[in-house]
Amino acid sequence: MKLTYFFVGIAIMTLIFSCETPNKLNDEIKSPVWEKQFSGVWKSTVNSPDDFNLLSISNKKPKGEAINKMEDSAVPLDLNEITAFTKNGKTYLRFPLEKEEQLYGFGLNFKTVRQRGRIMRLHVDHYRGSDDGRTHAPVPFFVSDRAYGVLINSARYIDVYSGTGVTHNSKNPAVVRDRNTDDKWSARPYSDNLEFVIPENGVELIMFTGKNMMEVVQRFNLYCGGGFIPPKWGLGFWQRTPTLYSDNDIRKEVEGFETKNFPLDVIGLEPGWHSKAYPCTFEWDKGRYPDPAGFAKEMTQKGVNLNLWANPYLWPDSKLDKQMKPYIGSHTVWCGTVPDYTIPEARTVMQDHLKKHQLDIGVSGFKIDEVDGYDEWLWPDAATFPSGHDAEQMRQTYGNQMMRVTDEIYRAKNQRSYGLIRAANAGSVSYPYVIYNDYYSHPDFITALINSSFSGLLWTPEVRASKSSEEWVRRMQSVCFSPMAMINAWADGTKPWSFEDVYEPCQDVAFLRMQLLPYIYSTFAQYYFEGKPPFRAMELVDGYLSKEEKIEGKLDATGNPYAEAIKKEVKDQYMMGDFILVAPVFNNQKERKLVLPKGNWYNFYTGEYIGNGEVVTIKPSLEKIPLFVKDGAIIPMIPKIRQTTEWTKDLPIELRVYGEKDGQFQLYNDDGQTYNYETGDYTIINLSSIQGKGTVSKIYGEESEKKSNFKWTYMSK
Repeated sequence: MKLTYFFVGIAIMTLIFSCETPNKLNDEIKSPVWEKQFSGVWKSTVNSPDDFNLLSISNKKPKGEAINKMEDSAVPLDLNEITAFTKNGKTYLRFPLEKEEQLYGFGLNFKTVRQRGRIMRLHVDHYRGSDDGRTHAPVPFFVSDRAYGVLINSARYIDVYSGTGVTHNSKNPAVVRDRNTDDKWSARPYSDNLEFVIPENGVELIMFTGKNMMEVVQRFNLYCGGGFIPPKWGLGFWQRTPTLYSDNDIRKEVEGFETKNFPLDVIGLEPGWHSKAYPCTFEWDKGRYPDPAGFAKEMTQKGVNLNLWANPYLWPDSKLDKQMKPYIGSHTVWCGTVPDYTIPEARTVMQDHLKKHQLDIGVSGFKIDEVDGYDEWLWPDAATFPSGHDAEQMRQTYGNQMMRVTDEIYRAKNQRSYGLIRAANAGSVSYPYVIYNDYYSHPDFITALINSSFSGLLWTPEVRASKSSEEWVRRMQSVCFSPMAMINAWADGTKPWSFEDVYEPCQDVAFLRMQLLPYIYSTFAQYYFEGKPPFRAMELVDGYLSKEEKIEGKLDATGNPYAEAIKKEVKDQYMMGDFILVAPVFNNQKERKLVLPKGNWYNFYTGEYIGNGEVVTIKPSLEKIPLFVKDGAIIPMIPKIRQTTEWTKDLPIELRVYGEKDGQFQLYNDDGQTYNYETGDYTIINLSSIQGKGTVSKIYGEESEKKSNFKWTYMSK
């Protein structure tokens, strides 16, 4: 009898425990409380997040005044349906998804634009060919086409289940189907939620809203410090030279660009400028560069800026290594010490060195390599750092740390810089850097350029090599319509004229970029003042309705037993600013489809009407990249110049007007070199075309261009 009572007691206790455990967990699941920060911006703190996060390391303040100038907007979802709880050192978040809702963002992806239905671990790494969250800039920020977005402000590896998890208590449950008899059965049943797992005891969340996705992205960019305006020379043409080039080799390179009459504003020096590299000394090699200061001055006189390659790991027993000993991590990279730049003293050591040996002699910027991955050569997650921040946090923020180190010294000198970086994260939007990598798929490069616009990033589809003349010119055309027009010839010494039979169209598109500098520069001013990405996805354009093509998955009993019908994304066209639609062409592509937003669109080169809110097929020539212009657009252009030093106030400006609609364009200008624009030293001129009559009027500042310099050209007749 006693034994019977014992088992009955165990059964009762088991029942009680099984009932209490879910209730206890349910008590922990709560809806975050949101506090309004600015117009259309809310913040919530879930439990006890780490003070070290993506925004704190970047040390940039929100541009609250610019955000508050935007019309306020409500939250388009029920906040009570957002839930969060912390358990066993992890924080779990859930956001509701509507049936047709689509998601964008999550950083720099190379193959996908739409992110619903994907599982990712957001982890800074060298891109390995799959959009699984391991990428150079895995920004934990998403944008919904319901016109809201959320930043998960954590410097951790974050797991994302983007419309994949199916809960048993779903408000919109998936339809249960019998695979044996129902051909609508799916291996991926409908999911109505977006979920995150953050390995911390809490997390800070920032929500952004707007009347459309563009406004959401604008608020995100402005909250992270706002965009930036590059120096004018940064928007010219860049040539990176082979690893072991000397000063005399560089002189010949510059002379070649002069002789060939090809634009050139920046020369990039690769690892050979260091006395030792991989890891680095940050000291000039005396054999290849016996007089660095004299060489830099000579280049400046030729209108050429110097950009220096570096990785941040220090050569053993170099001057920097000895000074940095108190501030290094437990592990090395390529036998080089890894400084902890979250420590102010470590930043000061590096900044003093860079200022004395590079910046003060005339170096214009840096290319910062290997701050992303692979796991095989970066520090492991077992590494420790003297600041107390762990290896995971350092991995997620090291790119931002290096950008901060260099940004601060250029700002202290009131000299704008522009450079390249291999890793970034949320908070980097105001740093003057463009992301690049070693991956080399031309179509995927364009997809990455599109994706960058959702996450406060800039990306360059740099040119390195090609298998044919056609591929070469197509790559050159794409890079000239990106944030940085650059050939990276560090490995093979390629030049713009490496394929002589297509040199002329390469030269033409480079000069076209130079002619469009007033337009591009004004577009970057929007980035700074309004948070608008200068190069942006079509989904951020009013009137754009993405056209998709269904592709049926082929059932394979062993290789693909759960085949799905998938939809082809539109990921090969984008906007440069408000008015120019860019449609790159790839190797062996004889024709391509173009999805036009609502409104009339015109051929950039001829002014010919193309279409309105429809899909058209074009057959582009090899000589020109397809460009299309929105109705009412005013496109300012200057004459062909080879270097930005020729871009002066006296240059005539052609104002090309497209279509019949009345239009306006705000033409921005400043000194092109300093940060004085941040304190109001700039000009904005309003260009208006109303009923076929063009007018020029000042909005702000002293007029930098004479009204007589403007010539109106009506392209569409």
